[in-house]
Amino acid sequence: MSRALNINAAEDDIIATCKKSGIAISMIEQLHSGGTRIVLNNTADTASIAEAYRTKLLTGPVTRMQTRLNRGYRGASG
Repeated sequence: MSRALNINAAEDDIIATCKKSGIAISMIEQLHSGGTRIVLNNTADTASIAEAYRTKLLTGPVTRMQTRLNRGYRGASG
């Protein structure tokens, strides 16, 4: 099972649910196509959140927001 879920719910709602359940979030982002993508730290937590949002899980293709990565940056040491 993947640690990532796409959920048709607001980011704040998912954060509150995870906090209430004591589940740490590895990464969370809004989806361009609507909804929220969340990555959790382990599959047990993922299964728990998938069960909590079972009717709101997005199973088809989604469009993620394009992120800008600063690859190659090594900080002040060069």
